Amino acid sequence: MTSTNTLSGGAEKLVVQQIVMADIMASLRAGLGDFRRAPQFGLFFSAVYVVGGFLMLWIGAGHVTWTLATSLGFPLLAPFAAAGLYEVSRRMEAGEALAWGGVLGIVWNERTRQLPWLGAIIVIYFLFWTFLAHMIFALFMGLSTMTNISQSLDVFLTLNGIAMIVVELVVGAVLAFVLFSMTVVSLPLVLHREVDFVTAMLTSMKVVRMNLFVMLVWAMIIAVLSLLALLPWFLGLMVVLPILGHATWHLYKRALA
Repeated sequence: MTSTNTLSGGAEKLVVQQIVMADIMASLRAGLGDFRRAPQFGLFFSAVYVVGGFLMLWIGAGHVTWTLATSLGFPLLAPFAAAGLYEVSRRMEAGEALAWGGVLGIVWNERTRQLPWLGAIIVIYFLFWTFLAHMIFALFMGLSTMTNISQSLDVFLTLNGIAMIVVELVVGAVLAFVLFSMTVVSLPLVLHREVDFVTAMLTSMKVVRMNLFVMLVWAMIIAVLSLLALLPWFLGLMVVLPILGHATWHLYKRALA
């Protein structure tokens, strides 16, 4: 890795690094190592997502309004669950003791710092994403939006239906990568250093821009592993999420000196 640029971040200078594919592999190995050393923390924080997923299915089953309402809790909880994983990795890296009181105390204290602002940005982004997805559906399907698609999926096999699916996937991938760019470094950064959430997001986007190919690969790894983990009734998230969370911390440390 080589230092390439410097940003002002509070009392510190944020030195953006050039990273390579080897850094991703090293971060994944370190993330797996952290999870194996302290699995109880990873299982605890990932259980939030698994339990939340089942609650969404139970509460919102068959009701779009309830599904949307319950799913809004995920973007709010995600930064705090991630902060717990980052704190565990930070403590192991620094040789500090791992204690539930200390780790959960850090997560609790984040409520008065910059993390809630990032959570709010994620929620607003999520709402915009949902609105845009509905707009695309309406534009392509037209009068088909009045049909009960839950009973017949034939409408998606039409030319308009296939075109709509393609556009939804492309737009969704672009929006997902933009959100990834804003948060991949900013979440561990606001936990680790005294910077405001705007500086953290700009720094995160700069890291992605300067390491575009490597970060694209990292985003794809996260997407594929998360999708596979969803298949066995969300249970795969119990292992995948903590490993990715710990790995993100180590990649952050490699991306910023």
